[in-house]
Amino acid sequence: MFKRSLIFIAAVMSVCQISAIQISAVSADVLTPCQQSEAFHKREINEVRTLENRQANYEANSPSYLALQSQIDQVHKRFDKYGTLLCGQDGLPHLITDGDWRHAREFTIPALLFLYITGWIGWVGRSYLKYTKETKNPTEQEIILDVPMALKYMLSGFLWPLSAWQEYRSGQLLAKEDEITVSPR
Repeated sequence: MFKRSLIFIAAVMSVCQISAIQISAVSADVLTPCQQSEAFHKREINEVRTLENRQANYEANSPSYLALQSQIDQVHKRFDKYGTLLCGQDGLPHLITDGDWRHAREFTIPALLFLYITGWIGWVGRSYLKYTKETKNPTEQEIILDVPMALKYMLSGFLWPLSAWQEYRSGQLLAKEDEITVSPR
């Protein structure tokens, strides 16, 4: 079991390294820093101009005027933030997903956070369903949630990677061969 885990991890790492080498060379030729992209600056100017044209319809310091001014400030902040990314010829920022650690904050970190959150949801749901199987009316417990119990599982789910690893090591995570049904075909 441990040997299969190591082989899987090694395979994933080697695929990531190979794809990083191939894609890095391509992305450097096609993409430019957004701060240096003329199309990126045109997009910012057009967006701000549109908001300023709408803002001209209102009196200064009116609630609508101030709301539009806030939107203009948000546009400038957003374009400043995206200015550190790489843009295509269209002036839109592109996410680099090649495994290059210089771009980790663009994709890898959000992707890992997404996987953690979806794993949390799945683990908590699995734990709650295991709990409902032990009650006297499991179908009703699935339809009408036991909120205090669901909250208990939800709050304990933040350590799901450790719990999953623990169950994997003990053999409780995976079904046994004799529990898996096979089609007669």
